[in-house]
Amino acid sequence: MSLKPLIIDVVSDVVCPWCYIGKHRIEEALKLVPDVPVELNFRPFFLNPWVPREGISREQYLTTKFGSVEAYKGIAGRVVAAAEEEGLSYRPDKVARQPNTTDCHRLILWAGQIGKAPEMKQRLMELYFRDGGDLTDTEVLVQAAADCGLDPAVVRTMLASDEDVARVSAQAQEAAEKGISGVPTYVFAQKYAVSGAQDPQMLARAIRQVSAEVNADAAE
Repeated sequence: MSLKPLIIDVVSDVVCPWCYIGKHRIEEALKLVPDVPVELNFRPFFLNPWVPREGISREQYLTTKFGSVEAYKGIAGRVVAAAEEEGLSYRPDKVARQPNTTDCHRLILWAGQIGKAPEMKQRLMELYFRDGGDLTDTEVLVQAAADCGLDPAVVRTMLASDEDVARVSAQAQEAAEKGISGVPTYVFAQKYAVSGAQDPQMLARAIRQVSAEVNADAAE
């Protein structure tokens, strides 16, 4: 009998450094359980819903959120070290602009239609954390979409419209209404939520456990 796939919803934001680390860790966890069929979905969350659609300067953002640019440096150091342990690069000094991530989540949604949501999410996160890319710049987003196999002309037109803005906002709102306030949050089989960028071994155990439960329920 073939196993029923375990659905895992990863609720996260493109500009959340722990989500960047958490994406890598859930992917590492999946490698530890190759025999368990999993369907991984990326769900939107707005870490900073107050940032306007056009974005703001990084300096203004850090001052508003942490009190000063200096205050963030200590926090950043810990996250940079954690990212490095995963083989990821986070260069906070390169980030000049803080985006509103509505358009990023739209791109991930559209990439998902050709099975490329994980690649799109990874590309946007690398642009932001590693390269200091400006995710408020349409051309940066169009190029990222093209890198992931989407048609740049189509994406440029869609970004200029309100296509799926309401949908992405509703999904993010739904996550908040379900009590998700910290990201990343992994939701297993739409009933168990694990918050934080957990260790891959711990995530792999949870995947095994919930998959066994889902399949036992299906067999009854």
